Amino acid sequence: MEISYRPIGIVHSPFEEIAGVPIQPTGASGIRGTVEVFPEFTEGLKDLEGFSHVILLYHFHRVQEPKLTVTPFMDSLPHGVFSTRAPKRPNPIGLSIVKLLRVEQNVLYIENVDIIDGTPLLDIKPYVPEFDQHPADRVGWLEQAKGHVQSKRSDDRFR
Repeated sequence: MEISYRPIGIVHSPFEEIAGVPIQPTGASGIRGTVEVFPEFTEGLKDLEGFSHVILLYHFHRVQEPKLTVTPFMDSLPHGVFSTRAPKRPNPIGLSIVKLLRVEQNVLYIENVDIIDGTPLLDIKPYVPEFDQHPADRVGWLEQAKGHVQSKRSDDRFR
């Protein structure tokens, strides 16, 4: 079975290169960007402004080949790609929860953006704490990295 998606928009951010991008929205506090939704999808933005945060699903368009074992930014040891947020995935789909500042026509103004400029947007979903926030009993190998994500930046390892 082949599955294909077409972008619904483009993410715009201050990040032109992979190196130096915050590795998660929590490390991108205060960094602003925009999401340009293509005109044919503008109607789908109705009522989105009522949410403080949105989930952006996007295509890691600069990833050249997938890997099943990667050394993530938060560790020096290799891990299975599905136990990481690394972009070199069999299906290079990214997920970021960002603050929604406002919506003007087909443009979303966002904050805490950790996405490279020009990234193709696949979908937008409202963030709803009652649905999306779950207390975690364990966080695997990331247990030792707690509290360090804010200072981590990407490099070229996942090009």
